[in-house]
Amino acid sequence: MGQKVHPYGFRLGYIFDWQSRWYADKSYTTLLHQDLAVRRTIAKMLPDAGISRVDIDRNANQLTVTINTARPGIVIGRGGQRVDEVRSRLEKVVSDSRIRVNINEIRVPELDAALVARSVADQLGRRVSHRRAMKQAVSRTMQRGASGIKIRLAGRLGGSEMSRVAKDMDGRVPLHTLRADIDYGLAEASTTMGRIGVKVWIFKNEIKREVARTTLVQGKDDQTTRTAEVPTGDVEPTKTAANELRTTKADSSESLTEDTKPSISEGREDAATEAS
Repeated sequence: MGQKVHPYGFRLGYIFDWQSRWYADKSYTTLLHQDLAVRRTIAKMLPDAGISRVDIDRNANQLTVTINTARPGIVIGRGGQRVDEVRSRLEKVVSDSRIRVNINEIRVPELDAALVARSVADQLGRRVSHRRAMKQAVSRTMQRGASGIKIRLAGRLGGSEMSRVAKDMDGRVPLHTLRADIDYGLAEASTTMGRIGVKVWIFKNEIKREVARTTLVQGKDDQTTRTAEVPTGDVEPTKTAANELRTTKADSSESLTEDTKPSISEGREDAATEAS
């Protein structure tokens, strides 16, 4: 108990995908340091662009960098000039591959944990009260449709001599549920008294994985479909057998009545002729 696990890495391969997608045998260390250098370069060149994360894809001789930002206009620049500067700088960092830069816009920044943490950290740097900054961030995120949010601040809050921890939470944040889509963000606020760490967890919704049985049922006969829809296998066959038994009894009774009616009428006619 009490062991801290990164929410993104905990769900990696289950509902989340890797942020760097490539494979290497002997050159793994070199490519890993290149990825770190690429992310540091972008963060240094675009500090005010509201960048949430940077995804990297590697092919044979091409490196594709996808920048997820809340302010795509700042990243693109006038006539795409800023993007060209970023591309030329990245080509110096990664000299053995061609660079391709894609820009993905984050339409709801209030639901992105990294952007919310950065916003709170910027407010703390402007000497805003930490309680006010946390409450505003929580209320805005919940108004945008989040299922839950948790914020944790640690450091010399309010200029106190000793560091302390402040928390605020609204809704529910199930950290141990693998299917829960939880976004995590970390930022640091530089103040005159030192650095203050900001951690944000945002629970958006639960990602329900589709059952393979429902996809296999499509295109098959009705019996297979009915068996897949029934939760227990004993309910439907029992009902079917009972219905078949009732149908058999009804058919037999109808056949008996139809067979016996002519014999009764014939017996009455014979009795009438004998009496006459």
